[in-house]
Amino acid sequence: MKKLPYIFSLLLAVVILMQSAAAQAQSKVSPQAKGAIIGGLGGAAAGAIINKKNRVVGGAVGAAAGAGTGYMIGRNIQNRKKAEAAEAARVAAANRAARAERNAAAARAERNALARRAEAAERKVALAQTQPQPQVLQQQALQPTAMATGFAAASAPGMMYNNSSMAGAYLPNNSYGDRSTPYASSEVRRKSW
Repeated sequence: MKKLPYIFSLLLAVVILMQSAAAQAQSKVSPQAKGAIIGGLGGAAAGAIINKKNRVVGGAVGAAAGAGTGYMIGRNIQNRKKAEAAEAARVAAANRAARAERNAAAARAERNALARRAEAAERKVALAQTQPQPQVLQQQALQPTAMATGFAAASAPGMMYNNSSMAGAYLPNNSYGDRSTPYASSEVRRKSW
């Protein structure tokens, strides 16, 4: 029966500690201070209960030991939080750098694709300018001077075509250089059968 008031006082001290911890959590108190306060109160209560001969000395010794232990625990908690925050910041910075690199690579790929398309269009225009038009070939074939002399028909039957490119024998490939179309590497259309 003598221990019953001490047990109630211990329970009261624990309740007070929990309420003070909740109040301190709402106010911005460092983890070291929280640990020291909670440890000091708990140590004082435990020291008073343990030392039956002199409860004041037991409470003082318990408060000092509890405050020191609580301070160390609070410091470890704060150091762990700082390390987690630093790691989170490092990961976020690495993610931002990777995202920036992906964006830069996508921009380079888009610029290269635009440059290839422009080059293909320039080649297409240049090819269209260098090849004679079909109307021009028909006009060359039907020239009255060549027919009147009979020279073209007798000596060289292929003279009615432009011998330098043989453009009359093949159709030009308008999609030359465009890799998204078939036969992009051929200047003339190919038969697919």
